[in-house]
Amino acid sequence: MDPATLLRHSLSVQMRSIRASTGHRCLRPRSLRLRQPISRCIATTSNPPHNGQSPQSDPAARSEASSAPKKPRMILTKEQRDFLEGALRVNQAGEVAATLIYAAQTPPVTRSHPHLRPLMKHMYDQEAGHLDTFNHLVAKHRVRPTAMYPIWHIAASFLGWSTGVMGREAAMACTEAVETEIGTHYNDQIRVMLDWFADAEAKGEQVDPELKEMVVTLKRIRDEELEHLDHAVENDAKEARPYDPLVNVIRLGCRAAIQVSQRV
Repeated sequence: MDPATLLRHSLSVQMRSIRASTGHRCLRPRSLRLRQPISRCIATTSNPPHNGQSPQSDPAARSEASSAPKKPRMILTKEQRDFLEGALRVNQAGEVAATLIYAAQTPPVTRSHPHLRPLMKHMYDQEAGHLDTFNHLVAKHRVRPTAMYPIWHIAASFLGWSTGVMGREAAMACTEAVETEIGTHYNDQIRVMLDWFADAEAKGEQVDPELKEMVVTLKRIRDEELEHLDHAVENDAKEARPYDPLVNVIRLGCRAAIQVSQRV
């Protein structure tokens, strides 16, 4: 069974399990049907020829527009395309893991602390929205999903359940650890892409609007992940026992998962 088929099957099982265990309205991931690769959606060649129709109806404006120099479009290198494919692959895997963690944590946490149910649902819903976004981008650009999904499915579910039964503080410490690594990861991606833009502009090139929109999306998702980190700290994440070993192990596991998912 190929990775995309396995991922669709696993996501279907995951969503049925989440509905049964949490009662949440889960956002069904969009189809992972592959469409346009990054090399076709984002400019990898120079400007296409003009179609012969002028955007200006006024002759003077048309003359001015035709005499103005056109900026060449930024062309992605192979290294840049590989970076984007790895970024989308790992981002999708990370959001799958996040939804599984919150789904597994919610029943034991809210059983002992019913007042946390709205917060847990809010964080879960945001993660499900992130997953929907990356499912769309992975399918649109024909990015191969990670082959490690079955392992991450088990690991994320176990992490969520185990920290949930350890208590509210441990569950929040898990959120703090995960969101710290994820926020750093998104920041790294944004910084790399902004460096590309600065380099292109220095060369007099025009940055593809789709790349700019991708950075806007990454910034929004990063900010929402860091909001979850703030919620965790506000709800006594640092009171978890043992705090340092728990957080350090989770952060190490996140970093390892990121590195593996980028490549496999």
